[in-house]
Amino acid sequence: MAKSKQQNTVGRIKSSIVMRLNSRLFLRLLGIYVCMDLLLCLLAFGGLVVWSEHQCASIAALVETRGVPSAEATVWMAAGDYTVSALDRPPQGISYPFFRPLDGLEEARHTIDLGGGLAPDGLTVTRAAYTVELYSGAGEPYAIVLDINGPVRVMLISLQVMMVCQGISLLCNLFKNAGTIRRSLRPIQELAAAASRLGHADQMSPEELRALAGKLDRINATHLDERISVNGTQKELQTLAAAINAMLDRINEAYDSQMRFVSDASHELRTPIAVIQGYANLLDRWGKDDPDTRQEAIDAIRQEAASMKELVEQLLFLARGDNDSMHLSPELFDLTEVAAEVYRETEMIDKSHVFEGKWSLPVPVRADIGLTKQALRILVDNSVKYTPTGGKITLSAGIRAGAAILSVQDEGQGMRAADLPYIFDRFYRTDQSRARQTGGTGLGLSIARWIVERHGGWLEVTSWEGVGTRMTMVLPLEHAAAGGEEAARQSA
Repeated sequence: MAKSKQQNTVGRIKSSIVMRLNSRLFLRLLGIYVCMDLLLCLLAFGGLVVWSEHQCASIAALVETRGVPSAEATVWMAAGDYTVSALDRPPQGISYPFFRPLDGLEEARHTIDLGGGLAPDGLTVTRAAYTVELYSGAGEPYAIVLDINGPVRVMLISLQVMMVCQGISLLCNLFKNAGTIRRSLRPIQELAAAASRLGHADQMSPEELRALAGKLDRINATHLDERISVNGTQKELQTLAAAINAMLDRINEAYDSQMRFVSDASHELRTPIAVIQGYANLLDRWGKDDPDTRQEAIDAIRQEAASMKELVEQLLFLARGDNDSMHLSPELFDLTEVAAEVYRETEMIDKSHVFEGKWSLPVPVRADIGLTKQALRILVDNSVKYTPTGGKITLSAGIRAGAAILSVQDEGQGMRAADLPYIFDRFYRTDQSRARQTGGTGLGLSIARWIVERHGGWLEVTSWEGVGTRMTMVLPLEHAAAGGEEAARQSA
């Protein structure tokens, strides 16, 4: 019963769509026919006027030659298609202001008389005349009455034949369009029916469920490469199929990235866990009564636990960044103050390197001060790890080409050109042999890049192998503040 009700609902929706589309097409075609009929009537009427004017011009020229005929001759002329009669009043009628009159009809007045109406058969008019009233060369007023009943009858017959043909065409298109619309809507109706059946899966037979699963059953986490055939899809749905395939491509790419991320994170966590387990076994076997062994194990476990904590925090940071759940608190501050703070902290902690700071003018930016400081610390820590003892590390801040820049330059080992395109990839290290020595996770530069890009900037890297590396944060400059400070300096 429910299935029958569902089919009736789909049928009513289908009929409603077909009726609306068919009505619109019918009204559009009817409007085209009406406009075309009006245009043809105007053209036919114009042609009739032009033909009548030429006829009257020829008759007027004959009158100028022979004079206005007498009343008796006018009676005899009535048997033809025109009459010429004298008037006892001035000419009456209208003149055509938009047309140049023919020779002999410069001062003529024109009248079209269709006052007789249609005959009972509907195909002829009882009276149709075109009248021209003017003065002869002798100054006598006269009228030329041209019988246009024949041309008007031909026009009416042609119009009626054309309207009958248009009516037949409208009826044929009414039924033809309905069939065309149904065929065009069939794929969408099948899709809607399938979606409706999905909502009532308990009412479907096992065969229907298996047929409906079809290709969708093969598109899962292990077969994300399955795609809908665009070439085999009807033209109306090719765009939809292409959009679905593009969405599947993005899902597949995100899934692969997630799997690589989980694999790399698992690999990074496996090492400290193995070290902790090893020292725990060492304590269990020999370190219970040996103070030196016990202290060595405690120090190693503490160091590996700190490394794991740092890794987990970095992973959580990147996960929040990927989910767009990281909250930024932008505020206006001087970038040189952040550089000076990080400079003092690093110089206090690290006594094995030489540090130098270069900045003079304020560099106003609007950003999250905490995240900006975190990105700078990442760049400084990276330089400290790969710069030998006694090497020089320079922090500089300034303005370049209307943007704020913050650079960290070292005298470390540098990087190969082949490594530069990948240094911001997660868990990527340019020197795997030094990974455990430096204690890096390979996530720092990824975090720094995310922070800088989230603020509308970018990171620039210049490196020479065996010479050193310079990493530059480029951030949008707060132009209003920079302009105000520049004006204050000039006035001082």
